[in-house]
Amino acid sequence: MLDDRAKLLMKALVERYIADGQPVGSRTLSKASGLDLSPATIRNVMSDLEELGLIASPHTSAGRIPTARGYRLFVDTMLTAQRDQLHTPRLAAEQPQKVIANAANLLSSLSQFVGVVLAPRRASVFHHIEFLRLSERRVLVIIVSPDGDVQNRVLFTEADYTQSQLVEAANYLNANYVGMAFEQVRDKLASEVETLRSEIATLMQTAVNLSSEASDAKEEVVISGERNLLAVSDFSSDMRHLRRAFDLFEQKTQLLRLLDVSTRAEGVRIYIGGESQVVPFEELSVVSAPYEVDGQIVGTLGVIGPTRMPYDRMIQIVDITSKLVSNALSRPR
Repeated sequence: MLDDRAKLLMKALVERYIADGQPVGSRTLSKASGLDLSPATIRNVMSDLEELGLIASPHTSAGRIPTARGYRLFVDTMLTAQRDQLHTPRLAAEQPQKVIANAANLLSSLSQFVGVVLAPRRASVFHHIEFLRLSERRVLVIIVSPDGDVQNRVLFTEADYTQSQLVEAANYLNANYVGMAFEQVRDKLASEVETLRSEIATLMQTAVNLSSEASDAKEEVVISGERNLLAVSDFSSDMRHLRRAFDLFEQKTQLLRLLDVSTRAEGVRIYIGGESQVVPFEELSVVSAPYEVDGQIVGTLGVIGPTRMPYDRMIQIVDITSKLVSNALSRPR
């Protein structure tokens, strides 16, 4: 536990480092904290904080910088987010893809870092489905989602279906299951298989399984503002850091894993680089929050920036944007 003096000096050090990006010396810290303390007293407190693993001293400087653990203490116990009036534009309630793209751009422009949005799984509910015979045992499945998005899947079947059989199967699905999630359709088909001709039932089950798997795999990460990192001294001064960040955006697999973890958490979450494997890069931190459609969490959005970022402002930006996206994507009440 830190006493009040150590907490105040720790808070001042983090804020000064966030603002300047330079190691903070005792004299600077004395002015920034507003405390009437001698340089020797401040050095003693800094030594204690360093022993606790909250700050570190780069070999090239006598000043100190926060560690990942120090940032975490700052975020969890010292950060008092003040509600600045962020004049954010409304996100137009157009097609979901456009709302998601607008959200990523909004996050990027407000934060001046990188905006990321994990889009909702697409085509989990269908508005219309068609089967088209391509050749022997090859069928094209055409799925139209409620928002007009069209997906095509090639289905390899064990039997060779005629086009009339394919039309019959599509008609049955469109007449009985429109508006239902593929998982629900799959379960209902399994219980109704006895009432359907076996070959048609097999075709429909195979098609629904394929569509459900495609839906589960169709998670998409929308990224905006990667170039903003070029203006951050932490990255522009070290091309290795910049390259690692861009590799993260390019591959997206790690981002998907991170955002998927965030979807299962409520409210704004902060992942500080280097403190866990969730964000394996010490130079990056992520502020994220889930967003909803009609009360159900369907995705995550957030800001990715340097560990030295103004967390209080990022929390507000992410929190407000998640509410805007939720409102834009949900049906009017």
